[in-house]
Amino acid sequence: MFDLHTHSLLSDGALVPAELARRCQAQGYRALVISDHCDPSNLEFIVVTLARFCETVSGAYGEMQILPGCEITHVPPVLIGDLVEKAREAGAEVVLVHGETIVEPVVEGTNRAAIEAGCDVLAHPGLIKPEDVQLAAEMGVMLEISGRQGHSLANGHVARLAAKHSARLTFGSDGHEPGDYPTRAQAERIARGAGLNDEQIVEMFRNNAGFFSAAGSA
Repeated sequence: MFDLHTHSLLSDGALVPAELARRCQAQGYRALVISDHCDPSNLEFIVVTLARFCETVSGAYGEMQILPGCEITHVPPVLIGDLVEKAREAGAEVVLVHGETIVEPVVEGTNRAAIEAGCDVLAHPGLIKPEDVQLAAEMGVMLEISGRQGHSLANGHVARLAAKHSARLTFGSDGHEPGDYPTRAQAERIARGAGLNDEQIVEMFRNNAGFFSAAGSA
């Protein structure tokens, strides 16, 4: 199991990074990204703190890899490009942008701005427009199949347009609480519920694995 979207109590999750990592390890995870919410007020703190944590615990969880990331969240679209760049400069190895989920009042245009900024993952992009999916495919920005209640309601729409426009997909639990981190089998069921076939599911997890060194077969 490879998960690019998890949250610790450094933002709005319930767990310190160490417990988050341990709970994921117990679920059979091979790798995860801790991608706490950030905006201009806390981006540097979040990314630098997570990078230091990941460096400190490197190897302490056996073969499970942990990478520092962030999720740029509810930021006005005009600021997204600058923040994506700053996140990478601060040490984020995976940069997500909080997309236009149908269950939160995300500003229209956020999806487009995130794709144009070249983020790694557009998280829960909601009822994303076909032209934005096409641009994501061209720019290599991956679209998330979400494991989180509410955000996952648009998974089928995202999966259908991704297949039509050859956009790459990822899986993200978007976990905040102890029970939010699915096993690989549970994540596969979520993906099948979105209409993905076995081949597409394997490819989705291969996309996730590509962020991690020596990840092997997904």
